[in-house]
Amino acid sequence: MFDPVLLSTFLAVAETRSFTLAAGRLGISQPTVSQHIRKLEEAAGRQLVARDTRDVRMTDNGDAMAGFARTILAAHSSAEAYFSGSAMRGRLRFGAADDLAITQLPRILRHFRQLYPQINLELTVNQSTQLYRRLKSGQLDLIFIKRLSDSDEGALVRRDTLVWVGQEKTLVEHGAPVPLIVYQAPSISRQSAIDALEDGGRTWRITCNTREVNGMLAAVRAGLGIAVFPQSLIPDDLVIVGPRFGLPELGHVDFRLLSNPLAAAEPVEALTTAIMGRPISRTA
Repeated sequence: MFDPVLLSTFLAVAETRSFTLAAGRLGISQPTVSQHIRKLEEAAGRQLVARDTRDVRMTDNGDAMAGFARTILAAHSSAEAYFSGSAMRGRLRFGAADDLAITQLPRILRHFRQLYPQINLELTVNQSTQLYRRLKSGQLDLIFIKRLSDSDEGALVRRDTLVWVGQEKTLVEHGAPVPLIVYQAPSISRQSAIDALEDGGRTWRITCNTREVNGMLAAVRAGLGIAVFPQSLIPDDLVIVGPRFGLPELGHVDFRLLSNPLAAAEPVEALTTAIMGRPISRTA
């Protein structure tokens, strides 16, 4: 039987790829983290973590253990909640911006459902502006969206930089209008791109309008133009092209959680805690 404390420490190392960051997340010392990993490896009879002076990585056995650890800890938490009489019930209507749905969010939601199986989680994926309207009209309980960094509404999960993104071979002729791939209005990234270009005296033309992130990515990969993305969400096959074409800076964007004050507090707080406690970045 594997100690849940050791498994929690191991998962923190697996997710941060750092003994130091894992120690900070858990509120324990780095030597304690090392001790927990060593004990877990002894219990498993396998090497789980490989590290040198520069980086930390999971072995094949470590990757396997991470999957088992999440399952074991989820079952442990569910059992604790059930037998303590605090198992949450009810419905939680959750909305997520489509580009944020390609981050670690699906994994977080899967873990949340394992922890709280009696909560009926209803997921809506859409553009941030549409989700915000639905929250304000009472159709959603909690939303995870992008907001301009001048807004302090809701809980800040992460602040990111907006950047111009294209293919490595994308070309923009000198003096030619900048070819834009944008979400349909209203859209934060669309408006940020247009405002920045007009303020900088650059001409532009829209080469593709899309409603969702997969359409945006397909158009960029097809070489139809340039798009605006949060820097942390750039796929590996695309690159930042702003400096190459002398494009203006775009500023920052916030990933925020906003809740409906009339929603049941416990499920909203539980999912908020789950998202705030995990790194939000692009999936592999």
